[in-house]
Amino acid sequence: MTAEQFADRHIGPGPDDERRMLDAVGYASIDELMDAAIPEVIRWHGRLDLPPPATEPEALAELRALAARNTVAVSMIGLGYHGTHTPAVIRRNVFENPAWYTAYTPYQPEISQGRLEALLNFQTMVSDLTGLVTANASMLDEGTAAAEAMTLARRASKHGSRVYVVDADALPQTIAVIVGRAEPLGIEVRVLDLDVEPLPAEFFGLHLQYPGASGAVRDHAPLVEAAHAVGALVTVAADLLALALLRPPGEIGADIAAGTTQRFGVPMGFGGPHAGYLAVRAGLERMLPGRLVGVSRDAAGAAAYRLALQTREQHIRREKATSNICTAQVLLAVMAGMYAVYHGPDGLREIAARTHRLAARLAAGLRAGGVDVADVAFFDTVTARVPGRAAEVVAEARRRGVNLRLVDADRVGVSCDETTTVEQLAVVWAAFGVDGVNGEVPEALPAGLARTSDFLTHPVFRAHRSETAMLRYLRRLADVDYALDRGMIPLGSCTMKLNATTEMEPVSWAEFAHIHPLAPAEQTAGYRELVGQLEGWLAEVTGYDAVSVQPNAGSQGELAGLLAIRAWHRSRGERHRDVCLIPSSAHGTNAASAVMAGMRVVVVGCDDDGNVDLVDLDAKIDAHRDTLAAIMVTYPSTHGVYETGIASLCAKVHDAGGQVYVDGANLNALVGFARPGRFGADVSHLNLHKTFCIPHGGGGPGVGPVAVRSHLAPFLPGDPAGAPVDGRPAIAAARYGSAGILPIPWAYLRMMGADGLARATGVAVLAANYVAARLREHFPVLYAGNKGLVAHECILDLRPVTKATGVSVDDVAKRLIDYGFHAPTMSFPVAGTLMVEPTESEDLAELDRFCDAMIAIRAEIDKVGSGEWPAGDNPLANAPHTAAMVGGDDWPHPYPRSVGAWPAGVSRVGKYWPPVRRVDGGYGDRNLVCSCPSPQAYES
Repeated sequence: MTAEQFADRHIGPGPDDERRMLDAVGYASIDELMDAAIPEVIRWHGRLDLPPPATEPEALAELRALAARNTVAVSMIGLGYHGTHTPAVIRRNVFENPAWYTAYTPYQPEISQGRLEALLNFQTMVSDLTGLVTANASMLDEGTAAAEAMTLARRASKHGSRVYVVDADALPQTIAVIVGRAEPLGIEVRVLDLDVEPLPAEFFGLHLQYPGASGAVRDHAPLVEAAHAVGALVTVAADLLALALLRPPGEIGADIAAGTTQRFGVPMGFGGPHAGYLAVRAGLERMLPGRLVGVSRDAAGAAAYRLALQTREQHIRREKATSNICTAQVLLAVMAGMYAVYHGPDGLREIAARTHRLAARLAAGLRAGGVDVADVAFFDTVTARVPGRAAEVVAEARRRGVNLRLVDADRVGVSCDETTTVEQLAVVWAAFGVDGVNGEVPEALPAGLARTSDFLTHPVFRAHRSETAMLRYLRRLADVDYALDRGMIPLGSCTMKLNATTEMEPVSWAEFAHIHPLAPAEQTAGYRELVGQLEGWLAEVTGYDAVSVQPNAGSQGELAGLLAIRAWHRSRGERHRDVCLIPSSAHGTNAASAVMAGMRVVVVGCDDDGNVDLVDLDAKIDAHRDTLAAIMVTYPSTHGVYETGIASLCAKVHDAGGQVYVDGANLNALVGFARPGRFGADVSHLNLHKTFCIPHGGGGPGVGPVAVRSHLAPFLPGDPAGAPVDGRPAIAAARYGSAGILPIPWAYLRMMGADGLARATGVAVLAANYVAARLREHFPVLYAGNKGLVAHECILDLRPVTKATGVSVDDVAKRLIDYGFHAPTMSFPVAGTLMVEPTESEDLAELDRFCDAMIAIRAEIDKVGSGEWPAGDNPLANAPHTAAMVGGDDWPHPYPRSVGAWPAGVSRVGKYWPPVRRVDGGYGDRNLVCSCPSPQAYES
């Protein structure tokens, strides 16, 4: 195997295919094409300073060496991160299965019914355990979920106060994230010891931890009642496993519950990725941030799932958005939901009861040896007092292979979990210098807080007790979904390139998967070296000086970058600079992130070619020159064009005292050919789930590192577990965010090397221009740059077709399902269009298959336009066609069944059949159901 082979495998078109594509586009070479497409003012002609590309075995060997520098110790640190057993059937058939991890966000519900059902299971699990009626389809982690709960409470409360109260016994990383999010929004966070300090006279919200970070289980009902008496909303950050035994938050009147599902079969991964959760009482569901799966019906009246209440999405609400969350942790939420399906309510009760029994035995053994253990109710965590000896005890336990938590000089925290054994308790006792106890010990949960209500009553949580049944359930759900393992997903702005198995394999290794984010530094040397190398390579690729991988989504990277700009201005005595200019074409999260960073959004118009209107830019700069903080601009543009005015734009903003934020969503069109940090930008976020091959996982996980020039480096995200530093708020709950999946982009960069990365960019741009060249005479290509070229994506304008025939962009998107494709991005950034991004990993045969399908669909549209097929009853209006539809006895349509089911070029062998017909989203929004419906609902 030569060093070139991985890039050859990653990049779909071979040399002969590239030649044919270049001929179609009209260029002699990829370099010539890129020279023509990219404005010379930003074109970089150097070579990236990266290690020579490694072969796949070499890269795995290097990762093995890094992994070996991590120590997989017994973790009893707790603080929201716990050991857990991932059932092997879930690990192999979900976590390690490309049918699940290469899928995209379920915006096309007809081809996403499997993951939507899995997410509905997750929502039902969270709703049942918390005792609240509606839960969303996951959040990024517990800290950010708690911060979103705070802003939700601010919106929902009729109280005019700006004060938010946080229980001092909340998880410290959660407090750090809440404080960081609150400051730019003008919210005053008061952290109070609610055991001894009274609630203030006025506040709009209260955050409680249940159980607390100390392990204490408190009756929060009086605090909830007191908060409600002054018009405040209450969030309870609850441990879901504990709720199998404890009275749920909804039963004491909590308005919101937030937390993590990590201990439901998801490895710790040095801090992530994990599926956070957010659940609300009745009346708040339409304010719930993030994604929400609901039940609706299809064109035949059958039950079907889809994402509900999509008007909340940031690309619609923009600067009026109340959250910048535009993604979720779908793959991890699926795992956690399936963990509940696998174990059922009885299994969860037993795991929780065993965990508690071990903690109770641990406490009894410490007390028997004379150790002072707090006399409070607890679930899984014991806080022991050993005056002046805490560090000594922790060090001794570490020497014996067990990590404990050093609370302070006098106290040690010890947490039990699903993986804890009696033998490990003996090690802990020995570290304290006590003998422990044998036999049964009394439980430490008060009867008054015991759960009496049932949960997980839906049959899905009781029907899959055997591995055979579980395996077949997972297979059935995967079979009804469309992912990259089936075919091309040509989504513009989303960069759905295939994620190589070699990149994915290391995330399952114990040395990466089972490391606590607060493990001692000497046990995480391999992780820290990997992060340092990755941050360095990303800085080199982008031309910036420093990178932080903490943001665990692109939206969070946006926020981190804007907060860095804000802190820099303030450090220079320019607190008044708070205006953020944003082009009208920008992704909606840009505006939402700016608002969350405490900035005022001013929109800059675009010209008829989709470029930022430099004349309007001048006018907006002149109007806000003294208060200008930043401009956010996507490059290449959201319209898929290399705008020629980017360097001038940067200069104009800098001259006015502002900073330039280049959204890195489209970096796949720049790597190796242009570097934002060297053509005028000050900060960017990068989407590692796009350009750098972390898979989308059905809508998460993602990683959105923030990259900055040197003057902004002091303001990169702070350590949520460290002392607060002014101007460096924590963005996520863990220092390195979703560290558990960072081996994926590390492997991609290591195996591609400088030349492979540049070639990937060139082929991605070539592929987009090839598609544009083939389809231009059938569908107008809306925008183009130099010499009529697009960047890595092209926009097909269907508006003339719709006006002439009535065939909508939705009709074309659904008809593509019959042809075996996921539709391109619909109506973004321009309504009535399709934005196509082929990526570099699709070969010429697949590109041609897509182009042939689009040309055939145009011929079908012409038949509607000519009247051969009626406007309301044709293959496009009725798409997609299910097997049940074409196999039924009744066929009242004016075209043959074969045309509906097997349109031109579609093989009868291996055809993908959608499980439902077109889904009626409006019906589901009007009749909101966001948990598993009864089996009777499916009888129709």
